[in-house]
Amino acid sequence: MEEKPNIIAELSFEFAVRIVNLYKFLVKKNIHVVGKQVLRSGTSIGANVHEGIHAQSNADFINKMNIALKEASETDYWLRLLYRTEALSEEQFTSLCTDNKRIMGTLVKIINTANKTTQQGKAKVV
Repeated sequence: MEEKPNIIAELSFEFAVRIVNLYKFLVKKNIHVVGKQVLRSGTSIGANVHEGIHAQSNADFINKMNIALKEASETDYWLRLLYRTEALSEEQFTSLCTDNKRIMGTLVKIINTANKTTQQGKAKVV
């Protein structure tokens, strides 16, 4: 039986690959401190999504997705800083931000759906 693709896992992994490549680019430009910051937050998104896929409970899943969303938000900050300090071109910035915003939107939908499922489950218990 073929496994159904997990969109957020794929999006966040591909984004992490882009962030690692961005870090390599920034190191060549001697932008180490902010480069490490964006590397940490940008790759943490996918790591938390991956952990959430194997969560022990719905609450654990929601927590991991929320952490991934926070990391995506932090990544947005670092990308904006890199752009404003002219470390990224407009094209690089736009492309990375577009991908990150798609991830953030997908995470919000996942979290909202999981929260509704949890609330419905609690309503049934009462």
